[in-house]
Amino acid sequence: MPRFTFSKPLTLLPLVLAMGLASSAQAQNLVDLYAAARAYDSSYQSAKAQYDATLYKADQARALLLPRVGLGASASRSNYESGSIPPSPRIDRMFGTQTATLSASQALYHPADNATVLQSLKANEQATAALKAAEQDLIVRLSQAYFDVLASSDNLAFVKAQKAAVQEQLASAKRNFEVGTATITDTREAQARFDLVTAQEIAADNDLRVKNLALAQLVGQQAAQPKPLLEPVALNAFAANDVAAWVNKSQTEHPAVQQLQVALDVAQLETRKAQAGHLPTLDLVASYQASANNGSATYSADYGSNATSLGVSLNLPLFAGYSIQNRVKETVALEEKARADLETAQRSVAQGTRTAFYGLESGLGQVQAYEAAEISSQSALDANKLGYQVGVRINIDVLNSQSQLFDTKAKLAKARYDVLVGSLRLRLANGTLQEADLQPVNALLAK
Repeated sequence: MPRFTFSKPLTLLPLVLAMGLASSAQAQNLVDLYAAARAYDSSYQSAKAQYDATLYKADQARALLLPRVGLGASASRSNYESGSIPPSPRIDRMFGTQTATLSASQALYHPADNATVLQSLKANEQATAALKAAEQDLIVRLSQAYFDVLASSDNLAFVKAQKAAVQEQLASAKRNFEVGTATITDTREAQARFDLVTAQEIAADNDLRVKNLALAQLVGQQAAQPKPLLEPVALNAFAANDVAAWVNKSQTEHPAVQQLQVALDVAQLETRKAQAGHLPTLDLVASYQASANNGSATYSADYGSNATSLGVSLNLPLFAGYSIQNRVKETVALEEKARADLETAQRSVAQGTRTAFYGLESGLGQVQAYEAAEISSQSALDANKLGYQVGVRINIDVLNSQSQLFDTKAKLAKARYDVLVGSLRLRLANGTLQEADLQPVNALLAK
């Protein structure tokens, strides 16, 4: 059986990837793009504005415990006429009055207002937790978009390398057919595979374009270029330890749990406010009034007066048509609802944390399996190429081996990216994700 010499098709893959690395010389890493997304993303900006608004609203509630001072002034002009029977004189007089009043009050005992102020402080805690959740969501969305671009870019590179290898195999089959050492079947099989890979290349190129658009929409940069991973990739540091520890932390650290815990505290304070409807209120009130008069109906000379008062005002509700009692019953029921909502959230967060934990473990296992499969697929391709040369294998065996190898490489790259995003999703699931968690992932990227 004649022997045929083939150049190695896989030698084109390092060239394709090297070209990709060269084009990423001005690329941004994960931390850089997160900073851009934080300043551009409208969802995060909305959450930030809501946080600021909540803080200002809390300051409004504090005004209930602070003194209130008011100034009032008035001025009037009167015309007085009085006719009488002679010889009594007729009275025709005009006079004016100017009055200014300065009043102040200070709440001494307002239990309902005290509860309202405490609720405003709890609202600040809710706003902080909501902003934390928005930050965590942005980190995961940005990371997912970042590695989606890298995965799509790798897939396109692998498809192009496979296309070059199939094209070389097609040319070899045509040469062998021309010299009579192979049948037309080899040529047609190689042509069919080449056409298939060409279609895959078109789809991969479009997918990369779509992924780039998604990233650009997130960071506000049309030319955003994520930096690729360094080789070799070490993922051992991202292995999780104990699922129970992750779940336990989620019960207090997760923003959704924190918000509902605060909601329960607010509901309890609302009950206190309702119960305060039976209690009296006490205020310290003071006023100073100055008036000036340019005469009066019976007095023609100018005169003025000053009046100062200081005292306390007590208000004691006696009967309000059972509205207070029913309001208390309503708030107690809402308090139970808030408690049930909190328990539901804790269970949901625990389940989500377990799912993310086992998903990360599975991803790490898949990476190891694909790494072994890559080595095996490379060995299988080499063996099929050698077998084709000596005549114990046919062209379709080589083509299948090439497809399997490049498919394995693409899945391995995707599995690695999934592990990196999965490590962030695990921290998102238990509520501990923060910007610093991007640093270990960022350290694996090209410098």
